[in-house]
Amino acid sequence: MNTQPIETLEMAVVFDRYSAEMRSKLLHLRHLILDTAAKTDGVGQIEETLKWGQPSYLTHKPKSGTTIRIDQDSAEEGKYGIYVHCQSKLIETMQRAYPTELTYEGTRAIVFHVADPLPEAAVRHFIELALTYHQWK
Repeated sequence: MNTQPIETLEMAVVFDRYSAEMRSKLLHLRHLILDTAAKTDGVGQIEETLKWGQPSYLTHKPKSGTTIRIDQDSAEEGKYGIYVHCQSKLIETMQRAYPTELTYEGTRAIVFHVADPLPEAAVRHFIELALTYHQWK
């Protein structure tokens, strides 16, 4: 996996706090977000920042999508997720498209376990929908 370097010390410190296994999984999600953004028409510039202490990705110019956050699950060891605004229709949309392929947490997240392979095609689809949310909602 070839990913963009982390550009800020603050973001690097956050990723360094995770266990090696969790960091690897979250960096893979980060790569998928940045790679999907680069390959999706209309997304434009992505800003990588921290929101609530979590690595977060938002469309900057144009503001085509909703913020995507990634983090480990603080309640259950070995779980991590990709999070969006709970009032968006993204999780509902994904549940219709992938009723059994993904695990959902309410209206705000798709969650994974570090021991399981990442369903990459479905995750890329979710990322694309999130990054273009304001164009289709």
